[in-house]
Amino acid sequence: MRTLNTSTDLFDPRTVMESDFSSGVSPADADFGFAFNDSNFSDRMLRIEILGDQPENRPDSEACISIADWARHRKRRREDIKKENVLDLTAGPEEQILNGNQPDMDDCVVCENPDEEVVAMSEESPSGDEAGNSNDSSWSMDFSTVVRVKTLHISSPILAAKSPFFYKLFSNGMRESEQRHVTLRINASEEAALMELLNFMYSNTLSVTTAPGLLDVLMAADKFEVASCMRYCSRLLRNMPMTPESALLYLELPSSVLMGEAVQPLTDTAKQYLAARYKDMTKFQEEVMALPLAGMEAILSSDDLQVPSEDAVYDFVLKWARAQYPKLEERREVLGLRLARFIRFPYMSPRKLRKILLCSDFDHEVSTKLVLEALFFKAEVPHRQRILAAEESATSNRHTVERAYKYRPVKVVEFDLPRQQCVVYLDLKREECVNLFPTGRVYSQAFHLGGQGFFLSAHCNMDQQSSFHCFGLFLGMQEKGSVTFAVDYEFAARSKPTEEFVSKYKGNYTFTGGKAVGYRNLFAIPWTSFMAEDCLYFINGVLHLRAELTIRH
Repeated sequence: MRTLNTSTDLFDPRTVMESDFSSGVSPADADFGFAFNDSNFSDRMLRIEILGDQPENRPDSEACISIADWARHRKRRREDIKKENVLDLTAGPEEQILNGNQPDMDDCVVCENPDEEVVAMSEESPSGDEAGNSNDSSWSMDFSTVVRVKTLHISSPILAAKSPFFYKLFSNGMRESEQRHVTLRINASEEAALMELLNFMYSNTLSVTTAPGLLDVLMAADKFEVASCMRYCSRLLRNMPMTPESALLYLELPSSVLMGEAVQPLTDTAKQYLAARYKDMTKFQEEVMALPLAGMEAILSSDDLQVPSEDAVYDFVLKWARAQYPKLEERREVLGLRLARFIRFPYMSPRKLRKILLCSDFDHEVSTKLVLEALFFKAEVPHRQRILAAEESATSNRHTVERAYKYRPVKVVEFDLPRQQCVVYLDLKREECVNLFPTGRVYSQAFHLGGQGFFLSAHCNMDQQSSFHCFGLFLGMQEKGSVTFAVDYEFAARSKPTEEFVSKYKGNYTFTGGKAVGYRNLFAIPWTSFMAEDCLYFINGVLHLRAELTIRH
């Protein structure tokens, strides 16, 4: 027979107890459904006083068919409750009030008469602006008439083991009394969810299956601190079909510490859904422009956005922020504190970074810091950049984590003297090159020389005799029209074993708008040799290309 440690509090829900069950099921997961509301297995009576609700304050799940209905109904109830900022002047001095904010029970008044009941009430509605910041106002005080009473036989060890709320009520609240009756006062709109919650604490199952119903139980479980039920509801909701409305609702649930931990898998799934749905923001521009802040954060946190460049991401975020937050102070706060950490400033073009410094939508100190950090990152050697990106990928900031851009970022070094010249560096991963076969191409972001915009493009194409596929590199000028521009250019690539840049092609060309020039077979080898494991041009899985452009006079 196992000897119990007498110094251990068996009812403390934080205590981890060994299981005596041969099946290996822990006591916390055991099914005690047979004992629910059974006097033979109960040591206390729970009296639930149900207060009258207004017709519009029906249970969220009862009033709603869909998630969208649930969200609208809940918002309306919060606004109504916020208006009903009334103090209770009728409660007798013998009543003990236990709200949802987990006060220290040692500070509560204990009933001296053992025949009187402990009354646990749900959280009182805060006043003024506090109502808008409270975790949830649906469980607020309601001083309507008691319309009915439910009495249940309960087992204090079972409830205390599942809920710190009940643990405190049973242990501290009754420390000096022999009371066996506890009164819980709730609104009628909370009744169904509370009964589901109490039954779950015995049986570890729920009878409700709809998303609105599960959300009601989830909110009740958060209020009464039943983490296991919150995880259970989260898992069921996560397995249901996701919609933009439901995903946004999950991301805007109350953010208490307990809920944040227990419902994290659900919010993660919601973020992944939104990021995948709006992967190509240009296809759903109107929908994305209408999203709230939580939705925009979920999308921007994704590394897989299908966007031309980070410049385009920045422009879109600025457009969204100006539409959602017309007041400059609010917009600066949202951009600086909430959204800037998701914008990959190091992968933006120098021209766009200069514009950020002049942008009034960002606080000047914030924009200066962001641009300086981006420039310092750009100046790092590639292997150091990869280390910094890997370190930051584990944090909430995503500044240095590169997305899968349609236009690949480049590094540019510009010279004005003795001649106008620029040196452009373009890196391509082996996987990106693999995806070019058989007729693909990838473009670089634009860079400028002499006021004209240029770009590089890497191709998988046939050689001049059309006998085999090969790797080609081309230089193009953006501007269309009658503009002419004479340029000397040279293509080079790093090569083993020295890993230094080796010149591969030189030429000169007089550009007119929209034209491109280059070499169809830059390395003078077939595609199969270029992609072979022993290829000289891939160094640690990366192809390093360089283009030098000089204006001809």
